[in-house]
Amino acid sequence: MKVILIQDMENLGKVGDIVEVKDGYGRNYLIPQGIALPATESNVKKVKNEINALKKKAAKQMEKFKELAEKLSSVRVTIKHEAGEEGKLFGSVTTSQIEKALHEAGYEDIEKKQIILEKPIRETGTYDVKIHLFQDIEATITVDVVPLKKEK
Repeated sequence: MKVILIQDMENLGKVGDIVEVKDGYGRNYLIPQGIALPATESNVKKVKNEINALKKKAAKQMEKFKELAEKLSSVRVTIKHEAGEEGKLFGSVTTSQIEKALHEAGYEDIEKKQIILEKPIRETGTYDVKIHLFQDIEATITVDVVPLKKEK
């Protein structure tokens, strides 16, 4: 039985691939689970059209994220954190704090799961932090960590 995949399957293929499978596997598992469709002419055309539409949409998103990466590369955020005498922080700067600083700077779309800290920030200073935007697009922002001034 020939089927066209509408989801990626690790051992079978990617979306849009036409693969030969045993009748029972196709009829009883792949098709009912929504992983594949019978490889009829109309289904093949339909899936190919959907794939082309997704590729166009992905290209538009790629452009949008490239522009955002350019904007973000010049962004510098400051985070105030409690610190000791020698610049050692009490705790460390978290992705949530960086996310909050980015939201305050007007970048509402950035989520904390997109922020990549190579290692924990535990001292005051200036750090480069990567932000994963889309597929292989990353931006690097500058984060200044300054001690929080205590009021006496």
